[in-house]
Amino acid sequence: MPYSDDETDDELDPGSDGEGPRVEEVKSTESGWRVKANNRVFCNLPEFQKKYFLCLKKSKYAGNGIKTYKYNALTFIPLNLFEQFKRAANLYFLALLILQIIPEITTLPWYTTLVPLVLVLGITAIKDLVDDLARHRMDNEINNRKCEADILLLSSSNPNSLCYVETAELDGETNLKFKMGRKVTDERLQEEHQLAQFDVCEEPNNRLDKFTGTMRWRKDRIPLDLDNMMLRGCRIRNTDECHGLVIFAGADTKIMRNGGKTRFKRTKIDELMNYMVYTIFVILVLLCAGLAIGNTFWYEEVGSKAWYLNDGKDQTASYRGFLSFWGYIIVLNTMVPISLYVSVEVIRLGQSKFINWDLQMYYQEKDTPAKARTTTLNEQLGQIEYIFSDKTGTLTQNIMAFKKCTIAGRTFGMTDCYILARPVDFTWNKYADRKFAYLDHSLVACIRSKKDKDVLEFFKLLSLCHTVMVEQKEDELVYQAASPDEGALVTAARNFGFVFLSRTQDTITISEMDQEMTYEMLALLDFNSDRKRMSIILRFPDGRIRLYCKGADTVIYERLSPNSRHKEVTQTALDTLRTLCLCYKDISQQEFDAWAKKHKAASVAMGNREAALDRVYEQIESNLMMIGATAIEDKLQDGVPETIAKLAKADIKIWVLTGDKKGMSKEGYSLRGGPSLWWQSLRNVHLYATRDWGSLYSVAYYVDFVNMACECEAVICCRVTPKQKANVVSLVKKYKKAVTLSIGDGANDVNMIKTADIGVGISGQEGMQAVMSSDYAFAQFRYLERLLLVHGRWSYIRMCKFLRFFFFKNFAFTLVHFWYSFFSGFSAQVAYEDWFITLYNVMYSSLPVLLVGLLDQDVNDKLSRKFPKLYLPGQQGALFNYKNFFISLFHGIFTSLVIFFIPYGAFLQTMGQDGEAPSDYQSLAVVMASSLIFTVNLQISLETSYWTFVNCFAVLCSIAIYFGIMFDIHSAGIHVIFPSTFTFTGVASNALRQPYLWLTIILTVGISLLPVICIQFLYKTIWPSVGDNVRPAEEEEKKSVPFQRGRRSRRSAYAFSHSRGYADLIASGRSIRRRPAIARPNPRDSIREIENI
Repeated sequence: MPYSDDETDDELDPGSDGEGPRVEEVKSTESGWRVKANNRVFCNLPEFQKKYFLCLKKSKYAGNGIKTYKYNALTFIPLNLFEQFKRAANLYFLALLILQIIPEITTLPWYTTLVPLVLVLGITAIKDLVDDLARHRMDNEINNRKCEADILLLSSSNPNSLCYVETAELDGETNLKFKMGRKVTDERLQEEHQLAQFDVCEEPNNRLDKFTGTMRWRKDRIPLDLDNMMLRGCRIRNTDECHGLVIFAGADTKIMRNGGKTRFKRTKIDELMNYMVYTIFVILVLLCAGLAIGNTFWYEEVGSKAWYLNDGKDQTASYRGFLSFWGYIIVLNTMVPISLYVSVEVIRLGQSKFINWDLQMYYQEKDTPAKARTTTLNEQLGQIEYIFSDKTGTLTQNIMAFKKCTIAGRTFGMTDCYILARPVDFTWNKYADRKFAYLDHSLVACIRSKKDKDVLEFFKLLSLCHTVMVEQKEDELVYQAASPDEGALVTAARNFGFVFLSRTQDTITISEMDQEMTYEMLALLDFNSDRKRMSIILRFPDGRIRLYCKGADTVIYERLSPNSRHKEVTQTALDTLRTLCLCYKDISQQEFDAWAKKHKAASVAMGNREAALDRVYEQIESNLMMIGATAIEDKLQDGVPETIAKLAKADIKIWVLTGDKKGMSKEGYSLRGGPSLWWQSLRNVHLYATRDWGSLYSVAYYVDFVNMACECEAVICCRVTPKQKANVVSLVKKYKKAVTLSIGDGANDVNMIKTADIGVGISGQEGMQAVMSSDYAFAQFRYLERLLLVHGRWSYIRMCKFLRFFFFKNFAFTLVHFWYSFFSGFSAQVAYEDWFITLYNVMYSSLPVLLVGLLDQDVNDKLSRKFPKLYLPGQQGALFNYKNFFISLFHGIFTSLVIFFIPYGAFLQTMGQDGEAPSDYQSLAVVMASSLIFTVNLQISLETSYWTFVNCFAVLCSIAIYFGIMFDIHSAGIHVIFPSTFTFTGVASNALRQPYLWLTIILTVGISLLPVICIQFLYKTIWPSVGDNVRPAEEEEKKSVPFQRGRRSRRSAYAFSHSRGYADLIASGRSIRRRPAIARPNPRDSIREIENI
């Protein structure tokens, strides 16, 4: 199922490009969807009925059974055939088959078209059947479960109605999440009959990340949200029993509503291949029209005057020409390749398996192999021009560690003098996390002295202002955080003596330097990507009310009181770090009461509830007092600088789209290099785009932005939201027509991944949403180098070579009929035996070219990575374009000329007086067919760069199969059984026993191949390609300067990777836990570089 990520408010604008995923509008009309528990009469009221056929009505409430399969036993054959014949190629060959039934037109028996068509349809039908059987099995499995629906959790057997769920079927994550019933349902729901008193309003939609509802209990209106819902696909864990109310069932559930069609991605080669098929069809029609005109004139000048050609039909020359046109459409139909698309799919499937089986892209630490989640985009991997990458969790490990902080203008933590210092000893703290490491002993001393109130308040805020959940496992506190940042901060507070112990909906308990304190939680204002902050309002034990707030510096500074101190010091102290600002505000009881009423009204609003809550939050989050800021280290993944350098040498532009602020992104862009390997590999002017550009709507501005940015070798876009990430990708696709790749690891990268031509997901610390929306997935960024430079490049080269040769062999085969027409009165007489026409593409020439498309490689994987310039031909589309197409066409024309005219000349005056030398039509057909089979299979051998036993076997086997089948169908035995079908009785054995004809075959094949051999020799010696220069290379590449890790102060800022927390859950229930443009280099320009190496 496609995943509706948790940034769906940031989808692309509908008019931008239509690239964004479709999200259903959530209707806010309360009367539209009402549910009453255990009240079927209510659900069947006329107001809840809808028409489904003519005047027939049914309840709008769906049943609980689901149906995702397409066929059943009765509908499979008709529906599948209907779907397949919607494809132009299949419909074309069906029309040919019908034409072959008309006696006046047909020149070939019906089976010459039927056999290939049935084979193609059959293979496709088998694939569709296997897929649909899997859907049947899945539907049966799900429908046999006891209860599969979207359920409102009312209560559970755990304390405070807490319920643990696993959401792997929804988002791929296996970690347990918390759901919680409302307080009213937990405390007042004691008997089953009371359920009928609950009335819930909500409209069905596909938003997996949101639920907006209102529950009426007596005179109260209680807000409901996603934290109270257990969606279909969740698995209940560690909970003995729970009670719930079914809100949506069957097709109305969110996961089923979310199962809409995603945008189908197609490669450039796909589009080019379709245009070439149309070109072939136009050439076919022109050839047939020319031959039909020739037949008309021939009949007027010759045919009508030859008594021995009188067929007794009173038909004019024009009418005969008309019939000849359709006859040639049938004879020359093999110019349009019926098996092309099936062959391409087989090749793509094999290439995808090679990616899945690549052990060098397997991440042993997490037992995560690379995964090709699509089989249609492999060759596009060899044409990437732009990479758009997230930073946190994609380039970095997203494993956060508390390293530095500034409190009341004083900075503590990691500096150069601490590099060799010993870690702080936290044995004095019984709750300390033994994995936590810190080097500044002065901070610990300051805390333990309890003299600096600002320091104590700083860590108290960290221990209270969060949405972390806690569990007790074997006397150990286990924290479950919504983001790695938040988990790192709460863990830091824990080690410094402020330990988060437990929470309910109303309270939060912490240990302050071994003294347990409980605070009443009045409100929790959760984080989202628009707010970029979170707040908590607490009542202290002494009755004071205080708001604690933490968030990104840009939003916090806007809300600081004029009397707040240390703003400038805090802003500069951690300028190159991933920062989070902390502040507070004291609130009077009167002020809180007035605000609480507004908050209550906004929380139960059915329309635009989130916007209403954000406005209320804005009112209380003002005049804040600064305490300090935290700094978190996010380590770089292994191999990232080296991978970026290699991709840059392959002329791939790399853009980083990050939520970090400008100064910190610039420093973070160096990726902790000193001197940075990133900058060494990308020594040019760079563009730093802040979020301000996103508010401009002028098309001219967008064009100027893209043109300017694309002149850079690398670009950083700072402070971008998920929507802006996708918009940047769309701009480059729209105005540069470039092939793009997006790579990310979190839910905020899903839009970008779906928008790009290729989407790559990294299975990191932010769940599996990016992976589930991607085309390819793996565990580490460094594997991107192998995916593009090896698998992508090989796939592109193989597919291009396959298509060039596929078109060539069909032209060489079909155009022999064209030359034969000049000697047969343009009568649409075929040049070959019927069964040879039937089996040529199926049995005699398919396997060798298919194996080239699967296995061929010009250089091995090590050289592919050692010389990134080998990647350039794919970016330029140099190996398959209209130039290559017409080269294949003219090559086929030349080969067909040789295959027809040399045997024709050899047969012209070969009849001796003894009559032994065969010169009949049938013998000519055998010689031409044999010459063609040898030529085509030897030609593919010349094109093969990487020989295996399988390739050799395929070539020899194809030739052997041809002779085996030919001698069988030319035998007397089969002619006796089917006299009208097999008419070439004894021709093969009679013709091929003549040495003269074998010499003719050898001469034909030799003349066909000699120009190819000469051209290949000239190209390899005079105009060698990059691969020709690399292939014999044996010397090793000069060792690059070792990567030096520099100052530890280069970091990134607080970004949008922080996902929505558990605030709504906690509040609603109780829990215990951017130089001028450089011309694109020609592939041959790198020859000197390779030779110099």
